[in-house]
Amino acid sequence: MAARSGDAAQGLARGLRQLGPLRLAIAALLLAAALFVALNSWKLPQLTNAEAALYDVRVAALAKPVDSDKRITLVVYTPDTNRKTGKISPVDRTVMAQALVNIGKLGAKAVGVDVLLDSAQPDDPLLHAALKDIPVPVYLAFATSKASPEFISWEQEQDLRRTMQAVRGPTVQPASILLDNDADNVSRRWPTHKAGMPSLLSVAMTEHTADADPRFGNFAGAIRFRRPASSDRPVFDEIPIDFLADPDTAALTEAQIRGRYVLIGAHFSDFDKIDTPFTRTNTLIMGEKQTIGVAIHATMLAQLLDKALPAALPQWARVLGALIAVVLGAATAAVRVRTWQLALAVIAQLAGFLAFPFLLQRAGFDTLNLPAVGWPLGWAIAYTAVGAALRAINAAQREFAQGALGKYLPRSVAAEILRNPDRLSLHGEKRAIYCLFSDLEGFTKLTHAVEPEMIARLLNDYLDRLSAVVLAHGGTLDKFVGDAVVAFWGAPIAYEDDAARAVKAARAMYEAGEAFRRSVPAGVPPIGRTRVGLHYGEAIVGNFGGEGRIQYTALGDAMNTAARLESANKPLGTTVLASREVAEQVGFASFRPMGSVTLRGRATPVEVFELVGDGDDEGGRLAAALVAAHAAGDAAALQVLAGQVAPLAKQDPALATLVRRLEETAPGESYGLG
Repeated sequence: MAARSGDAAQGLARGLRQLGPLRLAIAALLLAAALFVALNSWKLPQLTNAEAALYDVRVAALAKPVDSDKRITLVVYTPDTNRKTGKISPVDRTVMAQALVNIGKLGAKAVGVDVLLDSAQPDDPLLHAALKDIPVPVYLAFATSKASPEFISWEQEQDLRRTMQAVRGPTVQPASILLDNDADNVSRRWPTHKAGMPSLLSVAMTEHTADADPRFGNFAGAIRFRRPASSDRPVFDEIPIDFLADPDTAALTEAQIRGRYVLIGAHFSDFDKIDTPFTRTNTLIMGEKQTIGVAIHATMLAQLLDKALPAALPQWARVLGALIAVVLGAATAAVRVRTWQLALAVIAQLAGFLAFPFLLQRAGFDTLNLPAVGWPLGWAIAYTAVGAALRAINAAQREFAQGALGKYLPRSVAAEILRNPDRLSLHGEKRAIYCLFSDLEGFTKLTHAVEPEMIARLLNDYLDRLSAVVLAHGGTLDKFVGDAVVAFWGAPIAYEDDAARAVKAARAMYEAGEAFRRSVPAGVPPIGRTRVGLHYGEAIVGNFGGEGRIQYTALGDAMNTAARLESANKPLGTTVLASREVAEQVGFASFRPMGSVTLRGRATPVEVFELVGDGDDEGGRLAAALVAAHAAGDAAALQVLAGQVAPLAKQDPALATLVRRLEETAPGESYGLG
């Protein structure tokens, strides 16, 4: 267990190093941002509307359908009232006075007036007299300019104070009618109590009754909205105020007034309309999408009467929820599972984030200010942050792994293994490949004449040069055998131009060997040429070895033939020798024929070709003519050609050796290399 913990700690430390300080700082900032968003989404301008929209959907979907509330009645000014009285603003106070007299006679429990009595009117004495004589408690709308500077001017406040001074008494008291609408002008929450203001209208009307609930005195949580069970039975009975002002018709409303809380306000088509959570969902309340202000006060009063104080989520629960969301997002990004499992996990978590606020709302909790958008968004930010960090780490690890593998395998093999680790399984397959062997002439003798440190340095330099050539030409670097390099083309991925690349690599390896010879330090004995053998044929290619060590290699006769061709360079005086199979694949233009030979340890003759550079037209012509004359048994032509080769013997020993070999063999016979 301790070892496992140590490995995990080392893995974490290595991952952090690979991530780097800048990416680590960015990831940490994103995680901090995720937590901040998950906690404060209701306060962020870009997210407030989304949070409010989801809250409104919850409220509208889970609002309790009710029949008309028999405890509260609305008495309202209507457009018809204005037409009858000839007054719009301020509303007719004579009608209010007459209605108050009849409401008192009918035995209302208390009256709340949601109409500001701020501008002096000729009929004020009549209203003041009615207020002084009313036998039931009356609470008049009041507000200060300090508490609501956008709606109440200093002059209006003075008017309200004068009215209160004129009528205040045992049954008449001021009450606040201010509402705290959200930034989108939607009424969702109880208004906070402001300094210098009396109690809220709904609280004031119940303060001195058995219905009083002090918990609502400073409550600033969600308003509990209800919707009507039927479109023809509104939540609150509504009576036109002029109907109550007439003694003859007022008597008909006794059942709707006696023992009830009566709220007086206005119900105009274009005035005092307020959006509620029902507005966004197009739920009709009182036949309209918007709600009149006095109905908001009636809704809060009904909530108070029902003592329906929603359970508040403690701050620690919100913090815990935010932490869980962020941790889940980070963990989901970090977990290594199949794609379908990850998709199911993401869907399940997002569905949980969506359903949880609804479950809390249904259970009676106040979900106003609950981060229903913030939590999943915090999850998404954390998921993105950790996912990006892990991708960066994986990229670094992949680059490191590919670089490490690339020292032993070609990049194509390394990339394939990283894409599909199953390719490391032990198996082989038969493939037609281009096999290459190279060897450095005289290096074994050199090891006895030079210090081991110098040998190591020289060998590393030499092998690095040749392996770079192989990889640069897309070859698979099979192995090093001392100073010999073994490589092949056509596996694990075969390309159409493998033949051309293998031939070019063979020439480049010889040239790299020559450059190495010229670069050796002073005092080192002369180093021989690099010889290369190249053959095309079938081999078994794949991973071979055991669980502890494997090697991607090629086995079979094709590889052996390439090795024999490399060895044949020495007696033939050539440097890069290829079989006919190779020459046929790329065309004979780059080769000159070197006759037919029997390779050491083989019985079947092989036609061999030397790879020549540009500008060797004369040597190639002579070699082709010599081989053709020998095959035809034309001794005279062979003798003439030999005379032409003689002047070139020093600078082209391979051509001179070809003449000698052909002279020693009969037509159709191959030259044995022993």
